[in-house]
Amino acid sequence: MPLARPLEVASADGSVQVADGEALIAEAERVDDFDPSVPEPVSVEEARRASGRYRGDRGGQFSRCFVCGLDREDGLGVFAGEVAGRDVVASPWTPPQWTGDRSGQVRPELVWAVLDCPTYFAAYMREELAVAFLARMTASLVAPVPAGEEHVVIAWPIEVDGRKRLAGSAVLAADGEIRALAHVLLVEPRT
Repeated sequence: MPLARPLEVASADGSVQVADGEALIAEAERVDDFDPSVPEPVSVEEARRASGRYRGDRGGQFSRCFVCGLDREDGLGVFAGEVAGRDVVASPWTPPQWTGDRSGQVRPELVWAVLDCPTYFAAYMREELAVAFLARMTASLVAPVPAGEEHVVIAWPIEVDGRKRLAGSAVLAADGEIRALAHVLLVEPRT
């Protein structure tokens, strides 16, 4: 779909749909009973070491990703790598000041973006990285995420079902307090 193209937004029955003509692009609805379990926190130091094991590459298919692309100087810089001895990937993250709103809190859409990318690396933690795309995200913004403060972003694999992979993610304060969390469904395209 081309960028800078107007899309229609409609709401009905507690959900919001975004469409390009007759094609449904996205749909959102409120979920009141989302309370996933989250692995034990990862320290800032562990996250720094893990980010050294980040598996993204320069010039690769997703190297220009706004969250985890190595070929972007204006990105969010979340490079989640495997935490030694655990089924978790992690990255330290200090949200740049420009991500904040007037109160200095990271804008929700940017927190959601940060919750997405690490799940890919968790879903394929010890496997070849396959092409997969976000199909569904269920997320909760638990507490404000202050811009300029160091955080830890973690993600973990949950389930594999054929071409579908479910993974969880969380943004943690440096002390391990949960600020945001998500479950993300990734789907590999049919070949």
